[in-house]
Amino acid sequence: MHWYVDVLKKYAVFNGRARRAEYWMFTLISLIVSLVIFGIDMALGIWVLEAVYSLAVLIPGIAVGVRRLHDTDRSGWWLLLFLIPLIGMIILIVWLAQDSKPANQYGPSPKAATAAPAW
Repeated sequence: MHWYVDVLKKYAVFNGRARRAEYWMFTLISLIVSLVIFGIDMALGIWVLEAVYSLAVLIPGIAVGVRRLHDTDRSGWWLLLFLIPLIGMIILIVWLAQDSKPANQYGPSPKAATAAPAW
């Protein structure tokens, strides 16, 4: 759950890098919350809650996607590939699932920063 909260704390931070766990856990938890809110909306017969939640997590979702692409040593502008039906989404999923690259122009590897020292 802390991955989800950490992304929300970095609401519109588009610089830096994000580990795979941060991106995918945010995506998973956001999907689960969205499905629960959708169920509540269906039960109440309204459509406002899901729309408000989707708008609230839009910018953090884009920001963590950009930081994740930075972690694979790609520009955040590559996130626009989602506009290409099917092929763009497949390419993005492959890139977003790749392992972190060593220190690059976007900063040091977040994986190395959180690794425990070898004693």
